Amino acid sequence: MAGVAEAQNRASGRGPPPQMRGGPPPRPRFEAVDREKTCPLLLRVFTKIGRHHTKEDFAVRGKEPKDEVQIYTWKDATLRELTDLVKEVAPEARRRDAKLSFAFVYPDKNGRYVVRPVGMTHSYGIGRRPDDGKALAELSFQIGDYLDVAIL
Repeated sequence: MAGVAEAQNRASGRGPPPQMRGGPPPRPRFEAVDREKTCPLLLRVFTKIGRHHTKEDFAVRGKEPKDEVQIYTWKDATLRELTDLVKEVAPEARRRDAKLSFAFVYPDKNGRYVVRPVGMTHSYGIGRRPDDGKALAELSFQIGDYLDVAIL
């Protein structure tokens, strides 16, 4: 019953804020971008067949992997939109059984690169997949991060 009372208190606006209740802070809401009025960002996309690049592949600035595609997009771009763009430039991604695994590549607090997987899509699929509608902003993308795409 304590859970019911707690829910009623929250619904009525009473009770401590979420940060003081011991739970995680509320997740910031993702807001769509007005693409007519907002300047796109440059997204550096690196593709590789079979697996993701390693963090060592990005260790030296200016010597990133050669299989790079540059895309102008917005932070509200979904993994499905990015899948379709990758399919335009990578013939392997057009195969009916191809899966695309997405990872963000960014420097950690010590300046070493991290490769963090964020989602997977299928090149072609019947119906929507769970990761198709995830937007870059929802996945904590920061301007300046690279996108690594493994074509499986």
